[in-house]
Amino acid sequence: MKSLIDIVKGRKSVRTFDGTAINEEDRKDIENFITGITNPFDVHVEFLLLDAEQHGLSSPVLSGERLYVAGKVEKTEYAAVAYGYSFEKLVLHAWDKGIGTVLIGGTMKRELFEAAAGVRGGEMMPCVSPLGYPAKKRSVKEIMMRKGIGADSRISAEKLFFKDKWGIPLNAEGEMAEVLEMVRWAPSAVNKQPWRIVYKDGTYHFYEKKDAGFDRPETGDLQKIDMGIALCHMCMGLEEKGVKAEVVIGDPGIEIPAGVEYIVSVRV
Repeated sequence: MKSLIDIVKGRKSVRTFDGTAINEEDRKDIENFITGITNPFDVHVEFLLLDAEQHGLSSPVLSGERLYVAGKVEKTEYAAVAYGYSFEKLVLHAWDKGIGTVLIGGTMKRELFEAAAGVRGGEMMPCVSPLGYPAKKRSVKEIMMRKGIGADSRISAEKLFFKDKWGIPLNAEGEMAEVLEMVRWAPSAVNKQPWRIVYKDGTYHFYEKKDAGFDRPETGDLQKIDMGIALCHMCMGLEEKGVKAEVVIGDPGIEIPAGVEYIVSVRV
């Protein structure tokens, strides 16, 4: 069985699929898995599998996909963070089964996906993902996209993780160094990696470093989904290490730069 860090660092977003349908065993596994996904905010995210041909679904950045998974959630506080957390659980599980995914929020005909998913008033469906087996070779379009966003690189740890105050690098050791490496390698929209963490008094405080263009009326703040993904990596990493952790909400009052927002904390 693969370790979580092997899954996290080995996973790649997939935009080129081999065109075959997911076999019955894998589909049943995914169907069972999505019914049991939870998040620390007790926000219910409803996942649905959508047949691409049946609903006329596609995306110009994808090829060979035959199935999508969509998630919808009520527009409540922390809905976007919970959405990212829950979706990432599915993404990592799918990859471990040899099934490729990539979250897409803008490069699609949103109205078709929302109609297929039955999105109602008061709900949102920030993004969806194809589900399928990766093709043996990436398309030229996908290769260029990955190169353009630097998909195979990440911001260095000293620029992401701080000790006691903003900007002072955290020198994590042992198991926590590996857990934070899992956080560092979390995927994000166009690889912006908006999470920053300040460790103080036994608690890891998560902050969103905002970039322009990610907060949209139809999706909400997409970078909050990225924050949920990073939080998922930390919580799953701590759980694998047998470390007890509690997700709490309470701004510690640490001085932060402009354009940064406190999100959530993890107490260990």
